[in-house]
Amino acid sequence: MKSHFLHCHLLHYKVFVCLFIFSILPSFAFGECTCDKEEEEEHDKAQALKYKLGAIASILVAGALGVCLPVLGKKIEALRPEKNIFFIIKAFAAGVILSTGFIHVLPDAFENLTSPCLKENPWGNFPFTGFVAMMATVGTLMVDAFATSYFTMSHFSKAQPEKNPGDEETAHRHEGHVHVHTHGTHGHAHGAIPSTDSELLRHRIISQVLEMGIVVHSVIIGISLGASESPKTIRPLVAALTFHQFFEGMGLGGCIVQAKFKARVVAVMVLFFSLTTPVGIAIGIGISNVYTENSPTALIVEGVFNAASAGILIYMSLVDLLAADFMNTKVQTNRRLQIGVNIALLLGIGCMSLLAKWA
Repeated sequence: MKSHFLHCHLLHYKVFVCLFIFSILPSFAFGECTCDKEEEEEHDKAQALKYKLGAIASILVAGALGVCLPVLGKKIEALRPEKNIFFIIKAFAAGVILSTGFIHVLPDAFENLTSPCLKENPWGNFPFTGFVAMMATVGTLMVDAFATSYFTMSHFSKAQPEKNPGDEETAHRHEGHVHVHTHGTHGHAHGAIPSTDSELLRHRIISQVLEMGIVVHSVIIGISLGASESPKTIRPLVAALTFHQFFEGMGLGGCIVQAKFKARVVAVMVLFFSLTTPVGIAIGIGISNVYTENSPTALIVEGVFNAASAGILIYMSLVDLLAADFMNTKVQTNRRLQIGVNIALLLGIGCMSLLAKWA
């Protein structure tokens, strides 16, 4: 089973890298037709560069700190995944991710794909933003289901005992409850995956799909900030994105802890999350002289990726994070904890929604 998990990890990392490259490459494609930018903003390249460099440092530290807190917190008794406080922190972080999808990413996608800079046909004749977000949500559900199905079948095939006459006789004698010891498992094959293995499997899939969704919009945010030459625009974004990455990192970190990955895999996931926005900003700085924010190509690429990212984040936060924890027996049987996670969720949504005033 370990080899199957390792294979899946490598496969997901290849997907992440491809997605990362695919997200960046279209930003270098600039359409000839552009909408004239409003010249109201003050442009000061030197001042803007200082803010951008400050943004790289602060966002890198905040992202790394946010994602590492739950990971390092597992060594602290009070912050272990089985403790009540962990459910409350995770509910807060899930609220942040949900708000990110609805309040930050989806409106940006609508703005991109309904821009007057795009041709009326087809962009004005069909709600592409909602359609892309919906398809991304359905696609995430399918990936979620197929990945779980793949691991379930892999577990059964590995747990399948080698046939011999003696085993068949034993199986017939025990009828409904087969106790056949095999070398492929560390126990007995009962015709079902142990609940602990099933939960671990789900957490591993959740953490990797969630990171994929976060990475998409983080790269786009980074490129947009890095390409801007207006200190007035960048200044509030630095503070807002710093908090944004910190809270989002906490949500992802909580999922990574529950997934119980090996140290090397955890390090790769933490590094990957921490670097995406800063690398996006660095790329934005590099292409700021030629990047045209209002070109049709840039608007379409950003809009489609933002809409897809919003769909993924909304699905993950509602289905895999909130529903799973809110319906957990521990929460359902503890009234104080139930109230606590609801308050934490509303606080997470509220804090992230408030940041939309500046970001």
